[in-house]
Amino acid sequence: MKPTHSDVIVIGASAAGLMCAIEAGTRGRKVIVLDHANKAGKKILMSGGGRCNFTNYNVDADNFISHNPHFCKSAISRYTQWDFIAMVSDYNIPFHERKHGQLFCDDSSKDVLAMLLSECASAGVEIRLSCDILGVEQADDDAFSINTSVGKFIAESLVVATGGLSIPKMGATPFGYQLAKQFGHHIWPTTAGLVPFTVQPTDKAWLAELSGIAIDCLVSNERADFRENILLTHRGLSGPAILQISSYWNAGEAVTINLLPELDVYPYLIARQSEQPNTSLKNTLSEHLPKRFLSAYLASEGIDEPLQSFSQQRLQTTANKLNAWVFKPNSTEGYRTAEVTLGGVDCDEISSKTMESKKANKLYFIGEVVDVTGWLGGYNFQWSWSSGWCAGQVV
Repeated sequence: MKPTHSDVIVIGASAAGLMCAIEAGTRGRKVIVLDHANKAGKKILMSGGGRCNFTNYNVDADNFISHNPHFCKSAISRYTQWDFIAMVSDYNIPFHERKHGQLFCDDSSKDVLAMLLSECASAGVEIRLSCDILGVEQADDDAFSINTSVGKFIAESLVVATGGLSIPKMGATPFGYQLAKQFGHHIWPTTAGLVPFTVQPTDKAWLAELSGIAIDCLVSNERADFRENILLTHRGLSGPAILQISSYWNAGEAVTINLLPELDVYPYLIARQSEQPNTSLKNTLSEHLPKRFLSAYLASEGIDEPLQSFSQQRLQTTANKLNAWVFKPNSTEGYRTAEVTLGGVDCDEISSKTMESKKANKLYFIGEVVDVTGWLGGYNFQWSWSSGWCAGQVV
C-alpha cells in the first residue's frame, strides 16, 4: 500500500487538534487528523456535564499553572476568548454565563463539536478515526513518516494534540509524552489535576453519611485559595473549590477549609451566648450550616448543649474548627476522574508563538500534552483553542 501524503498530520481529534486543523486547512494546507478513538472530540462531548464549558469571559495568564508561567501569554492574547465566542455566535449556538464568567452551551456539547467538524469540512480537513499510531520517524529532509494501523502517512509537519492522562476510559494514553521524549523533549512529571480528594480512614466514617451536602467555603493552602462550594461525597471531598485547590496540592499536605468565610465565628458565638444563653450550639450554628453536617463534624464539641454551658476556651475551639478546618487528604481520585493532567512537555523547549518544538523542525505540541493547565471554568478549552490556533497559522 502506497503511503498517504499530506502537508500536515495532526495526531488527536481533540479540541486543540481540531482547531489547529481548521486553521491550517483554511490556509490551503492539506490536513489529515488521526485519532485512535471511534469518535472525534469525545472529551468535548462529556465536558461541563454535557454542556461544554467552552471558555470564560475572564482569561488571564494567572488562570494557568505551568513551570513557565509566561509561556501561555502569547497564545491567549493572539487567539482570545472573544474570538472563540465570535465563532460560537456565528453558528447561532445559544450559551449562557454561570459563576465567575464561565460560559456553557444552553443545549449540548454536541453543538460545539458539530461546529468544529463543520469548520473542518469547510477547510477540507480529513479525519481518520480508529487509527492507532504504531511509530513516528523523521527523515533527513524533516518529513515525518507515521506508521499506523490503517497504513503509512508522510507529512511535512506533525502536530501532537493527544491530550493528557485524565479519564482513561475516554481513551487517554501517554502517547504524546512518549513521542516528545523520542524527539529529546523533557517532560515535567504528570499528576491528576482538578480532581476530588479521598479521605483518611478516620474521616471516612463520619463524612460518608453526609454525601450530597454542599457548603460555600474558602479553601486554601500556601500557594492558592478558592472561594466556592465544596461537596461531601461517599469517597471524600469534591466540588469546585476542592477541584481548584487539588491542582495546587502535593501529596502529604493539608488544606485549610474556612466553612464560614464571611463570619468570624468566635465573637459571633460570644455574642449569641450573651443574647441567647439557653439556645443549643447546634441551633445557633444551623442558621449558617446544615444541621446534619454540624452534628457529625462537631460531634465531640457538645453540639446539643446550651451556649451558657460553654467556656470561652470551648467556644474558641469550636470557632477554630469552623473557620479553619485543617483537612489532610488521603490522596486524590487520580486520573480516573481528573478533569486535567498537570505537567507535560516542557514549555521552555517549545516556541510560545508557534508551538513548534525547539528540538525537531516542523514538530508541534498543543493543548493538554503541554505543561499548561488551566483552572476550572473553561480555561483548559481556551488553552486548546489558543494553542491550536497558533500552530494552525504556521504548520
